[in-house]
Amino acid sequence: MDETKYETAMQIIMHAGNAKSAALMAIDAAAEGNFEEAEAQLKEADAEMQQAHHVQFDLTQAEACGESVEVNIILVHAEDHLAMAIMAGDFARRFIALYKSMAE
Repeated sequence: MDETKYETAMQIIMHAGNAKSAALMAIDAAAEGNFEEAEAQLKEADAEMQQAHHVQFDLTQAEACGESVEVNIILVHAEDHLAMAIMAGDFARRFIALYKSMAE
């Protein structure tokens, strides 16, 4: 994997990790009844996820244009981070709704 592709995978890891962390902080805030903070953290998670998806899309587009994307453990690790971040965001939305329902 050349240096550019290595950095691309690391960008996905970074943004996905940030998204997952923000989603988990949103759940924590909602558990404490701080729904304004929960929504702010969820917004941050969405922004980071958008960045991760943008980087992933560039790889997908390159592959579609005939540029072979080398699959190795770093890229697999990056995709794993992205999948877990997506799940964390989905769960955060459900937990926030549940905590709001319980608070009412």
